[in-house]
Amino acid sequence: MTPSLPPSTPTAAPRALRVLLLDDDEFTLDLLADMVASLGPHAVRRETSSLRALELLRADAPDLLICDLGLPELDGIELLRVVAEHGYDGAVVLLSGLDVGVLQAAERLAQAHGLALLGACAKPLARERLAGLLAQAAARPRRAGAGSGPGRAP
Repeated sequence: MTPSLPPSTPTAAPRALRVLLLDDDEFTLDLLADMVASLGPHAVRRETSSLRALELLRADAPDLLICDLGLPELDGIELLRVVAEHGYDGAVVLLSGLDVGVLQAAERLAQAHGLALLGACAKPLARERLAGLLAQAAARPRRAGAGSGPGRAP
């Protein structure tokens, strides 16, 4: 008699996230948005302007902000400072095509400001790495009422 295998345990589907992608390069935004969409039923907003991204963060803070460091207007470092000052409690992923030292400095800064930094990644971001970051963001609890309405984010 062959031993029977235990019934498979269904895996819970990851929570759908509200994701804000911020990069001044449209091609990068398109690529990231396509990858995020292929990894689940996530609501994706994209922005090329750091100032407009701040407006979006103020109006309806996303669960996850994926942010390039090299931005016009307000660079990624300054954006992190403003976001932290206003109590953003969503997760953050930093991207950069710059030297790894810049990413490490930005990572330390984000952590010093108390942001929930999931990673500081070199461009291009691999799909597998993005999948892991999305899963981490989905597993993070948010404060009650966080992520919606005025005054919840920068």
